[in-house]
Amino acid sequence: MSERSDQTTAGILAGIKAPADLKRLDPDQLTVLAAEIRDFLVVKVSRTGGHLGPNLGVVETTLALHRVFDSPRDRILFDTGHQAYVHKIVTGRQDGFDRLRQRGGLSGYPSQAESEHDLIENSHASTALSYADGLAKAFTLRGEQRHVVAVVGDGALTGGMCWEALNNIASAKNRLVIIVNDNGRSYAPTIGGLADHLSTLRLNPGYERVLDLVKDALGSTPVVGKPVYEVLHAVKKGIKDAVSPQPMFEDLGIKYIGPVDGHDVQAMESALRRAKGFNAPVIVHAVTRKGYGYRPAEDDDADCLHGPGSAFSIETGKLLAAPTVKWTHVFAEELVAIADERPDVVGITAAMAEPTGIAALQKKYPERTYDVGIAEQHAVTSAAGLAMGGLHPVVAVYATFLNRAFDQVLLDVAMHGLPVTIVLDRAGITGPDGPSHYGIWDMSVFGAVPGLRIAAPRDAATLREELREAVAVDDGPTIVRFPTGSVPVDLPALRRIGPVDVLREDERKDILLVAVGAFAALGMQVAERVAEQGYGVTVVDPRWARPVPIELAALSRGHRLVVTLEDGIRAGGVGDAVASTLRDAGVDVPLRDLGIPAGFHPHGSRAEILTALGLTAQDIARDVTEWVSQLEDKAAEHQPQG
Repeated sequence: MSERSDQTTAGILAGIKAPADLKRLDPDQLTVLAAEIRDFLVVKVSRTGGHLGPNLGVVETTLALHRVFDSPRDRILFDTGHQAYVHKIVTGRQDGFDRLRQRGGLSGYPSQAESEHDLIENSHASTALSYADGLAKAFTLRGEQRHVVAVVGDGALTGGMCWEALNNIASAKNRLVIIVNDNGRSYAPTIGGLADHLSTLRLNPGYERVLDLVKDALGSTPVVGKPVYEVLHAVKKGIKDAVSPQPMFEDLGIKYIGPVDGHDVQAMESALRRAKGFNAPVIVHAVTRKGYGYRPAEDDDADCLHGPGSAFSIETGKLLAAPTVKWTHVFAEELVAIADERPDVVGITAAMAEPTGIAALQKKYPERTYDVGIAEQHAVTSAAGLAMGGLHPVVAVYATFLNRAFDQVLLDVAMHGLPVTIVLDRAGITGPDGPSHYGIWDMSVFGAVPGLRIAAPRDAATLREELREAVAVDDGPTIVRFPTGSVPVDLPALRRIGPVDVLREDERKDILLVAVGAFAALGMQVAERVAEQGYGVTVVDPRWARPVPIELAALSRGHRLVVTLEDGIRAGGVGDAVASTLRDAGVDVPLRDLGIPAGFHPHGSRAEILTALGLTAQDIARDVTEWVSQLEDKAAEHQPQG
């Protein structure tokens, strides 16, 4: 680690407390500041984990943005919000980076609670232009002379909402500046025809010479690199002298400036001042490198150190924690094994082949794997078409992102009874990325879809088994959901009743504990504590949470209390569905449902959040013991006297 990187708020950066402080700096000072910010980012994120690559690539663009516009009067929106770290730094939140993405600390995305400079918190891609369109219209209608600026990653332009918004922005003619941060990547390399068009710029030899010159100069030390001011000054002419502008947006009727070197503060500032002066919609096309200036990120072909989830070595960029078997890895291996046996199985992902595990299938069977970009709705309906064509598609997305495609699952897939398997990674409370990324809605929202089956494996063995069962279904859609992180040790069943696994069975039948998926191990811990109080507990894992296995009704009859435990929201969740099943079967046994309260819960580790929600073995055991004790008291009251 360099001496400078060890003192991350020294130098010019220490004097930046608000955007106005940037406007007093000369060009050489801005160059030094950019290097200091990169050092700051690498050091801080190396300790907490977070989105590193996107923010290293947007340093100079953000500095120029805040020098030209007056936040918060001018509203700045980020799409997606994971590229807002530099914005946080220059808006007075440097101190918060010591607790980045930790409970009670700085959010990894824009947050209204943190700063008046932040506005939209939904960190799903392709939404900012729609927000910006409405906001700019509101300012115009209210007679307010304010600008709206949307910083949009080029990957977001693979989402349909962006183009719906652009169509309306062009016709409205309001004060709206769109910065297209074009780095050729969303998470992985950006996919699609638009990406191919943009890539012609990056492949231009003149453009490559300019960026390589800067890359070599900055990448000479293990951290961010010693600034070589002479080299930087030599390329201040900007990228426009290296390549010819290609105004790909001109047909939309929106003014276009670019391409501009997004790593040249002066060039970006000049472009943004011109854009601001139009007082009408303008696109500024900034060409950048994801992970720029930090050698381990630039050399990471997979995702340019997009988002290391935990602490990593500054020198190498490698995670410090010992590697463990992840849920995603188990899914990836089993999907490839299934594809080896079944040539009709194909994979689909929405710009996240590596993090969802589809990359393993893509590597072995590239012709049977489709990355559709950040377009979950298209992914699902395209899967419907593949199924209509005689294939069995497996769509792998994060659980939170499937919310965007509810209509497609309902009417394009389920209504046609199509065999499409959707695999949801990061289901349940995921932790540091916060409420927009919690996968807690799927079992409730998609539980309403007729004919849809939802599996929730509890360990590696059941993930492999249930994935195979899902792909074997040929008369309708299936979902297989699992959490983030390491896979727990296998939890074998004592026996199986229909699809239901019995995990524990005491001689005394007081409580039937229905523990769904990843909460199975928690259910076993609860049972152990409750049994210490003298009560008998049967623990079952339904394996297939939707529709509720009818076998649970028969099991419930023999117990005094049924308790459901799920890693999803309670409202409309598995607990509600079990209660409905018991009513329909005429089983009059009291039921208590435990799960995630509907709400937008703050970020933190998974364990911290579950503790705050009372979903720990100790808390649940105490509640269950109290409930069954109350039932005993009521029964005693109704005993005949004498």
